[in-house]
Amino acid sequence: MALFRIRAAHITALSSTILRILAYVFFRWIPGHQLPPIIYAVYLVYLTSYVFTPILSLQPRSQTRKGYRQPKDGHTETEIPSRKELSVDRLEQTEIKFVSGGPETKTPVHNPDTDATLKSSSPYNAFNNVLDTLKTILLGLPNPKSMLWGMTTLTINLVLVLGVLDVVYRGPMLYQSHDLSFSRVGFVSDTSAKILVREPDVLQLPIYISYREVSSKTDDAWKSAGTVHWLSNDTDYASSVTISNLHPSTEYEYAMSNNQKGSFVTGPPAGLMAPGKIKFTFLTSSCIKPRFPYNPFDHPLTIPGLKHLTKWIPDLQGSFMLFLGDFIYIDVPHRFGTDVETYRREYRQVYSSPDWPGATANLPWIHVIDDHEIANDWDKQTADPYPAAIDPWSIYHGSINPPPSLPNTSYYHFTHGPASFFMLDTRRYRDPESPTPANSPNKSMLGPTQLSSLLTFLSRPEPPGVHWKFIISSIPFTRNWRVNAADTWAGYLHERRIILEAMWDVSSQGDGIAVVILSGDRHEFAATSFSPPQNGKWPPSATVHEFSTSPLSMFYLPLRSYWTVPNEDDFEERCIKYAPDGNSKFGAIELENVNGGEQGILRFRLFVDGVESWEYVLLTPPANSGMGSRAKDAIWG
Repeated sequence: MALFRIRAAHITALSSTILRILAYVFFRWIPGHQLPPIIYAVYLVYLTSYVFTPILSLQPRSQTRKGYRQPKDGHTETEIPSRKELSVDRLEQTEIKFVSGGPETKTPVHNPDTDATLKSSSPYNAFNNVLDTLKTILLGLPNPKSMLWGMTTLTINLVLVLGVLDVVYRGPMLYQSHDLSFSRVGFVSDTSAKILVREPDVLQLPIYISYREVSSKTDDAWKSAGTVHWLSNDTDYASSVTISNLHPSTEYEYAMSNNQKGSFVTGPPAGLMAPGKIKFTFLTSSCIKPRFPYNPFDHPLTIPGLKHLTKWIPDLQGSFMLFLGDFIYIDVPHRFGTDVETYRREYRQVYSSPDWPGATANLPWIHVIDDHEIANDWDKQTADPYPAAIDPWSIYHGSINPPPSLPNTSYYHFTHGPASFFMLDTRRYRDPESPTPANSPNKSMLGPTQLSSLLTFLSRPEPPGVHWKFIISSIPFTRNWRVNAADTWAGYLHERRIILEAMWDVSSQGDGIAVVILSGDRHEFAATSFSPPQNGKWPPSATVHEFSTSPLSMFYLPLRSYWTVPNEDDFEERCIKYAPDGNSKFGAIELENVNGGEQGILRFRLFVDGVESWEYVLLTPPANSGMGSRAKDAIWG
């Protein structure tokens, strides 16, 4: 029976420890969908062993007095009692004399010295009580001496399980946001702006949209931007409106008949800065999950990273946010279904967050899609559940993105001031990660049509004053992230090399244009440079840089997953900066012109948990005006 009692106590302590470790990981490190079922199972084991441990301790007390054994071989054997036995059982001290053939025991007598020993044992008992209490609290063990401490440790573990249930079910079940009414600004060009409106109340229909210049002294009258006549569940009661025929670099405000309103600033023409501005700024990040890290007192839809972003928006004055995917996490911490409504609910919950309005009131957002908006590590093109997943993404994001590069595609390009952008879709067209090798020419991330569009974008001439080409990828271009690398461009090396060479070509043509890659996905930050092969046809000034930034508001792991491996390729893929820690990261890219507009400067500013933590500066190669490539290299360096 004692053996069973000991084993039950061990199971109780072990299951309690595992439960607490897993709960900490779930609340602070990664709210993975694998953890809740394990936590529930471990808690059931713990609860069962907790109940049975004290029951197994209730065994009949031996009728044989401690310190004595039954006669053997005609002699009476007597054990020497320990101090603990003396203090606990109040035994009388026994005097023992050894004789030939066995010990001879004198009659136990009362010894006054024993009383003193017993009295002095009270500090020892107090120490044992403290030790038992610590074991109860730290290991989750029952305490036979104190029901209060036993119930306390039991309650701690119960609260942890209830917290997991709170994370998994409270938001999706109680905050489905069917009554959400809002508007937001999407892509804004130099002459137009796209606006999304959602209104489930049919009594508000039709919705009339008007706009006007904010600071015009000659034309401050409201103009009609259109009318939304009908909204239904077919589009989740949402629709987009395009306001056209606007003036460049001008602030506008809009108002709707359902009391939605907002403002935006049109961009400058291609190649120019806005009047009175010396720089053009935009922001970038990816990955959002409400209520992480977990705080039971937070609103179920709170997004801490948006609070950090909101704090910096007035100072940064960004023209837009390039959000690089994972706007929702459909399978974290639990997938509730693969139907359209399940996906739509996730989008509505982000837009219903109390932190969303502050992060978008003066900042338009444009988007690319990534795996968690479909399914983790998605590589099955348009198979189920892609049709259900793309429905709300198209309604809430695609409809107010820049115009697609080709009709009925989900990749985009546009020019804003001194920069041109190509926004890739790295999920819809990719071949499966396996079994085809990463360096196979038959394996594609983009598909032939999108790859052709990208290469055309890279090779085309840009208007004067455009010094930067940005390639927007939801997943990292570098192969230096070694964990789950097959999901990144490291799993598509042949196509990556084709694109890299096209990028090196851009900066070698003497047009004064540099190529920069912006990516996300990894829940870490890294800046990487891709130098062309030595003694090749590309000068060092053709070096391509990547800034991979995430998450905006999600987990990070204390494990390190990014490192370089020498001599993997014939070119150098060098780590400039690696910053893995932080639940919230976003980057601000500031572009300026120097040398009379002949060159451009890029300043990348990294913000981690609301604090600016790193800055890096790039300079474009100058336009080729009679200088050889060696002169350009010197200026670049």
